[in-house]
Amino acid sequence: MLPAHFIALMITLTHFNNRSFLLNPFLIEQVESLPDTTITLTNGKKLIVKESPEEVGRIMAAFLKKISLISGLAAEEGVHRCSKAEQ
Repeated sequence: MLPAHFIALMITLTHFNNRSFLLNPFLIEQVESLPDTTITLTNGKKLIVKESPEEVGRIMAAFLKKISLISGLAAEEGVHRCSKAEQ
């Protein structure tokens, strides 16, 4: 069994044989529909998953929100816009 802190840094996807697997989302370079959803990793390896590219995008966005990457960037952008408005 993997440690909880390790699992927290992964997303869960599904192979075509219905087996779930964990993937480090920071290794994803691109997601395509060829027509099956194909994920290309930064090392060139390709994975075919059951989820649609849109579902993979939603899973990734939820993951980034969970680790506060999106909300932190959005908050920083909001502060930047407010400070420009004051000028």
